[in-house]
Amino acid sequence: MQCDVLIVGGGINGCGIARDLSGRGLGIVLCEKDDLAQHTSSSSTKLIHGGLRYLEHYEFSLVRKALQEREVLLKSAPHIMWPLRFVMPHDRSLRPVWMIRAGLFLYDHLARREVLPASQTVDLRRHPAGTPLKAAYTRGFVYSDGWVDDARLVVLNALDAQARGAAILTRTRCVEARRGPAGWEATLVDVEGRRRAVQARALVNAAGPWAEQFLREHAHQRGTKALRLVKGSHIVVRRLFDHPYAYIFQNPDKRIIFAIPYEGAYTLIGTTDVEHLGPIGQAHIDDGEIAYLCEQASRYFARPVRPEDVVWTYAGVRPLLDDASGDPSAVTRDYLLELDTTGGAPLLSVWGGKITTFRKLAEEAADLLGPALGVRTPGWTEGAFLPGGDLSAYIGAPQRPDQDFERFDAELARRHPWLAPAMRRRWARAYGARVGLLIGDARGPADLGEEVAPGLPEAELEYLVREEWALSADDVLWRRSKLGLHLEPPQREAVERWMAARLDPVHGGLTESPAP
Repeated sequence: MQCDVLIVGGGINGCGIARDLSGRGLGIVLCEKDDLAQHTSSSSTKLIHGGLRYLEHYEFSLVRKALQEREVLLKSAPHIMWPLRFVMPHDRSLRPVWMIRAGLFLYDHLARREVLPASQTVDLRRHPAGTPLKAAYTRGFVYSDGWVDDARLVVLNALDAQARGAAILTRTRCVEARRGPAGWEATLVDVEGRRRAVQARALVNAAGPWAEQFLREHAHQRGTKALRLVKGSHIVVRRLFDHPYAYIFQNPDKRIIFAIPYEGAYTLIGTTDVEHLGPIGQAHIDDGEIAYLCEQASRYFARPVRPEDVVWTYAGVRPLLDDASGDPSAVTRDYLLELDTTGGAPLLSVWGGKITTFRKLAEEAADLLGPALGVRTPGWTEGAFLPGGDLSAYIGAPQRPDQDFERFDAELARRHPWLAPAMRRRWARAYGARVGLLIGDARGPADLGEEVAPGLPEAELEYLVREEWALSADDVLWRRSKLGLHLEPPQREAVERWMAARLDPVHGGLTESPAP
């Protein structure tokens, strides 16, 4: 198998780079040892944000870059990303008002905004976001960022890369990569043990937390950077408030946590910053992290959040560039792209990064690698839709991404009134304009096949297997969707049986804790 570039790693950076390079006419093979987004890229706080707290660490360049990307991303996929307003209750014992206002002023003005409104000060005694809070919190600050379905963002990048000619190989390890003067000779092994030889003109190491290990053990290169592996854990509890705002809470340890509306019936609380010392692919929340998140949330909410309230957890390992910071939360979230052409065929390693800046990272990676391969095609992704993001066939010319989605959902209801509202809304969010691939010629619920679990017909499972690399129930229930959070154990088992009968797969490991 021959290609221009072999990419190792099926997280957001690897899939973003595959998409960009494929769109510039290069032949791409991407291999991922597990499922797409199975590890770090499905374990984020699921925000498209500039990183307000990074201003305190003087990371103005990173914040500006991330702020510039927010609206680019919101416009590219209005079905999986949307604006979100955040409320910061003021705790006078922590940061003073002037400091918060100065930070929000910078946040409002470091990058141009067309969709997201500016920050403001609110009276929490009258604002709906004040209702679930303790009475002591009377003043708050409201600002804008965005929400993203992180795992679906990875899949959409992979779909776009594949549509442009890339080969996406999941459950496939790169066990060996040998560098020559004109190319790389790599050996890939899939989950069933089948071996495949790949000849590539260049290699991209986008293995995330495994990047340093991959270079040393499989690509036989000396690593030049050190990664600091920091675990971020989240808890999910039953819904703590009814309004659409999210919260950002300041903590006495100078960190922050978020409390975010999640999956309709829940609230997502996170994240922690803990040094991860165990196996990279086996990150799990511990009791201390659960207690920490509950304690910090309970400082603000009138109704305490207790460990027994937790219905689900997930944890991921962030591969951060080691900048010698003593505090894990102070380690930079910026990225570094390292192109090495001195030892033969080009090798590009991706160090660090955050989900908000993935598109810019991919564009810069392609700008670096392209000339080394004799390709000088300019970047193209800034104004491009991700798969399903172009809703014009349903609503005409786009206007505002958040309003465009609501018009799309209304039009979907008009065209297919027989779709159950909850499932229609979920499909609209997950698949956008690609929803027609699920509906096909169906004229009623019976045409979608058996309902394998509540709200999950066979037509959707068939689509996910056929189009989106789903090979196990976990792929469907915890990454392509979060249906696992809403289903009872017997219902999740029904999905497992269907997938086993359909595929007889060899299941990969979870990065997320199954719901009790």
